[in-house]
Amino acid sequence: MATAVETLGKLERRMTISFPLADVRTEVEKRLKQQAKTAKAPGFRPGKVPLKMVAAQYGYQIESDVLNDKVGRAFNAAANEQQLRVAGFPKIEPKEDSEEGTLSFDATYEVYPEVKVGELEGVEIETVAADVSDAEIDKTIDILRKQRVHYHTKGEQGEHGSGTEPGGEPVAANGDKVTVDFIGVIDSVEFPGGKADDYSFVLGEGRMLPEFEAATVGLKVGESKTFPLAFPEDYHGKDVAGKTAEFTITLKALEWAHLPEVDAEFAKSLGIEDGDVAKMRDDIKVNLEREVAGRVKARNKEAVMDALVKVTEMDVPKVMIEQDSERLAEITRQDMAQRGMDVKNMPFPTELFATKAERRVRLGLILSQLVSEHQLQATAEQVKAQIEDFAQSYEDPKEVLKYYYGDRNRLAEVEALVLEENVVNYVLGKAKVTAKPVAFDELMGSNPQA
Repeated sequence: MATAVETLGKLERRMTISFPLADVRTEVEKRLKQQAKTAKAPGFRPGKVPLKMVAAQYGYQIESDVLNDKVGRAFNAAANEQQLRVAGFPKIEPKEDSEEGTLSFDATYEVYPEVKVGELEGVEIETVAADVSDAEIDKTIDILRKQRVHYHTKGEQGEHGSGTEPGGEPVAANGDKVTVDFIGVIDSVEFPGGKADDYSFVLGEGRMLPEFEAATVGLKVGESKTFPLAFPEDYHGKDVAGKTAEFTITLKALEWAHLPEVDAEFAKSLGIEDGDVAKMRDDIKVNLEREVAGRVKARNKEAVMDALVKVTEMDVPKVMIEQDSERLAEITRQDMAQRGMDVKNMPFPTELFATKAERRVRLGLILSQLVSEHQLQATAEQVKAQIEDFAQSYEDPKEVLKYYYGDRNRLAEVEALVLEENVVNYVLGKAKVTAKPVAFDELMGSNPQA
């Protein structure tokens, strides 16, 4: 039996659930007898253990299970009867003033809020657009060339000729790979991590502090240089952060970078079987356009979601924020563990994820409302088209289709993406939209997350 619902706050409610103690005892006894049929104990055959011993061993757990079952069924029945939209799970606590022969519990819970999406016609949304030009293709080719770089000893026949003194002896320059010995001291005392032999890095890539690279530039093989180096206050090595060290470096080896020519062999290394450079450029353009389209879509989706949050009035159930915060914390823990980090004793306070969780829950409720009001559900045709779009970048598109259609959870993920896109398109069709061109480099350097 459940009492009338009591309002505690905007979304918080409470109901009292009661049932006869005799009903609990009857059910506990029934389950104990069932447990006794298979119970085992030293000196007894299976199923012949005395009921008192079974009760001593299993009684507490069985009674707890019975109470949970009865309270849960009573709460769900009351919620269905009163058509309550319960958010999350209720908090169940026993009442101390239960009537004799009766067990009573308070169920405190939250309900889903009323979602009021404001008028979208007057909302201003700035979307972005970007093109892929020959300059972007050239930049990508340069990156691909650098990924395939190999090095030659500087000064050998055929070296590229830059970074030499007037006399012709090669010196270290940006882009060169250098191998050095170095030792650093603070107040004439060597410090941990301040010494290395045969340490290699490429000048200009920023792996070393600027003062270190600047001191290396211009050195000849066999030369040494001593110089001061001030560690930044926020340097990762706390023992030396904010301090000034004196380093001595010796150049052991000097190599220049040889980038592959953009020719048929280079094209073949990128999967163009006939080595056609023009075809290679076309392939790169197609891939860049796909990447740009994805990032533009993500940026525009973010702009739509920001607009929806601003125009929607609602209270967000705390329990849903707490649950999503826990989920985000666990996802972060698993991600860091997969990266090889030791997370066993690492704290993951859920409050760190509360802001992001609140936004995610809020948007989820808003999208659900819009989908329901305007029939924006994902159709089978849309889902198939989305999967086929995914499949374009794979050698065997049929296998991609099997991958998604073979697992309901994977298919649900695609349906969710299509649903979000339906909402975005609906909002953009209603709002006042201003398109803004964005530079390719700016777009590719961003990664918006809803």
